[in-house]
Amino acid sequence: MPRHEPERTCIVTREANSPAGLIRFVLGPDRQVVPDLKHKLPGRGVWVTARSTMVDEAVKRRLFSRAFKMEAKASETLSQDIERMLREDLRQGLALANKAGCVITGFQKVESAVTDKPIVALIHAAEAAEDGRRKLANPLRKRLGEAISSFPVIQVLSIDELDLALGRSHVIHAALVAGAGSDGFLNRWHRYRTYCGFEANPSGLGNETGEPTILKPAGTEAE
Repeated sequence: MPRHEPERTCIVTREANSPAGLIRFVLGPDRQVVPDLKHKLPGRGVWVTARSTMVDEAVKRRLFSRAFKMEAKASETLSQDIERMLREDLRQGLALANKAGCVITGFQKVESAVTDKPIVALIHAAEAAEDGRRKLANPLRKRLGEAISSFPVIQVLSIDELDLALGRSHVIHAALVAGAGSDGFLNRWHRYRTYCGFEANPSGLGNETGEPTILKPAGTEAE
């Protein structure tokens, strides 16, 4: 059974929640506020709801000093620094999913996977042309129908970032196949999306707010 962690209180909202929905902070040797995204750094920690706006509020109101009961140096760019860390974690999650054999790349292979594979997400480079996105969206709509509203379509990473994560050149479109590696990547995506305040997928395919829809191979779906 998963280890149960007691709830923690956000220093901004004063609401108690699961640690999974908060970011832990500790003080470095120079009393600099340090984000502890994995909740493993030594020392006393304080917690902030995992949204960039909440981190900005904590910095603006000098709530870290109040919570630590001593001077705490919080950078004005702290929320942006955390976003970069979460984005790097997202790329690492994609690299791990790729190593686990859960990533399909290449337009034709992705188009085929939309029809025949148990995929859980589509990934487009941020620079991907609208025409390519639309050509992949059409068979996805045919297969999912109304369930498309909960299907993740992720398009925040650049071509360079996708190339770096996947060890390939000029990756524009990818499909994520169901598996342990894809679960880890999607967990990271949900965390990054929530932190940044993304409420809807800009492609209009879905709002990405629910559990991912798994597409079963052709011939296994109910008529």
